[in-house]
Amino acid sequence: MEEMDPDLDSAARALAVADPLGALRHVALREDPPALAIRGVAMAQLGDYAVARRLLARAGKAFAVGNPVARARCIAAQAEVALASRDLSGAGRLLDAAARALDATGDVANAAFVRIQMARRLVLLGRSRDASRVLLALDLRRASPHLAALSELTRAAIAVRSLQAVDARSSLSRALGAARAAKIPALVAEVEVAMQSLDVPVARAGRDGDARRLGLAEVEAIVRSGALVVDACRREVRAGSTVVSLVTRPVLFAIATTLGEAAPAEATREGLFLDAFGAKRSNDSLRARLRVEVGRLRLAVAAIAEVRATPNGFALSPRRGDRVHVLLPPAPGAASPVLALLGAGESWSTSGLAAALGQSQRTVQRLLGALEAEGKVQAVGAGRSRRWIAPPPAGFATTLLLVTRAPRV
Repeated sequence: MEEMDPDLDSAARALAVADPLGALRHVALREDPPALAIRGVAMAQLGDYAVARRLLARAGKAFAVGNPVARARCIAAQAEVALASRDLSGAGRLLDAAARALDATGDVANAAFVRIQMARRLVLLGRSRDASRVLLALDLRRASPHLAALSELTRAAIAVRSLQAVDARSSLSRALGAARAAKIPALVAEVEVAMQSLDVPVARAGRDGDARRLGLAEVEAIVRSGALVVDACRREVRAGSTVVSLVTRPVLFAIATTLGEAAPAEATREGLFLDAFGAKRSNDSLRARLRVEVGRLRLAVAAIAEVRATPNGFALSPRRGDRVHVLLPPAPGAASPVLALLGAGESWSTSGLAAALGQSQRTVQRLLGALEAEGKVQAVGAGRSRRWIAPPPAGFATTLLLVTRAPRV
C-alpha cells in the first residue's frame, strides 16, 4: 500500500477548510506535482488567480502521463479558478473538459461538483432554466455536505432570479446547515452573505421623493397577487402568468410606466410627450406619433389591460382587479436602469442595453464604464460577442479536488 505523505495530507486538510496559509506551510517549497496542485489551490483561495493558474497548469502537465485521476482533478481546479476569477468563457471550456475527464476516471463526487459549477456559471450568464436542468440531472441524495451546500446555493440563486423569495430562503437555510456540517468557514460566510442579500431592496414603488423600497419577498407577493404590474427592472408588463416584454420597445415601455404611475387616473398628453419623447412642447407631429405608439401599446397589452383615451390624455386599466403596480429600479440615477436589467439575471450586449433603455450606445458605454470601475458590472467575451452581466459573488477554490489523502496503513 502507498505510504502516506504527511505534508500533503496536512495541506489537503487545510485546503478543505479554506486555510491556504496553513496549506502553504507544508508545501511552499516543494515542486512535485501534488505539491504544485495544492499550492495552486492555495493561491486561488488567497485571490492570486494568475499564479494559481500557472501552478495548476504545471501540475496538470506533470500528471498527464500515468495519473489520469490527478490530471482530471487539476482540470477541474483550473475551471473553478477561472469561474472565481470571472473568466466565464474559459470556465465553460474547462468545466466541460473536467466533467468528461472525471467521468472517464469514475470520480463521481468530483464530477458532480463540476456539474454544480456548470450550473452556477449558467446562472451568472442568465440561463437559469439551463442551470435548473443541470441540477435536476444530478443525484445528490448521498452527497457530501460541501456538495449539498453548493447545490442549494445555486438553487437559491435561480430562485432569486425567478422572484421566488420563499424558495430562495429555504434553499439558503439548507445550504447554511450543510456548510456548517462541512466545517468550511468560507463557505458558511458565503451562504450568510447570500442570506443577507435577500433583505436588500430590489425595487421601488413610487418616484424619488415618496419612494418605498421593496425587498424580494414584497416583489414576489405583488407578482403572485395577479395584479397588473409594470416592471421597470425587467422592462415588462405582466398580470399573473401573462408577461408582455417591452424590452426592445423603450417608447412603449415609457408610455406604460407613465400610465401605470397615473392609474387609475389619466396621464396627460404633456406628461407622455415628456416621458416618451423627451419633448416639453407638443406639436402636430408629436401628437400623431403619440397616438400611433399608444395604439401599439394597446395592442401589445390587450390580453391583460385596457388603454383608453380620456379628455386630456390616456388611462391604463387592468382587465382583472383595479390595482396597477409600478416597480422602479431600486435606486434613482441614470445607471440604476442598467443595473436593474443586469440584476434580473440576463447577459446583455451594449447595443441591446441601448435599445432597451432608449439611449445612445455612447451613453450606455459611459455608464457601463463607470459601473465596471466600481465593480458593479463586468464584461464577458470580446468584440461583437462581448456581453455585460452583474458580477458573481466573490468566489474561491474550496475543494479537495486535487489531492486524495493517501490511505492509512
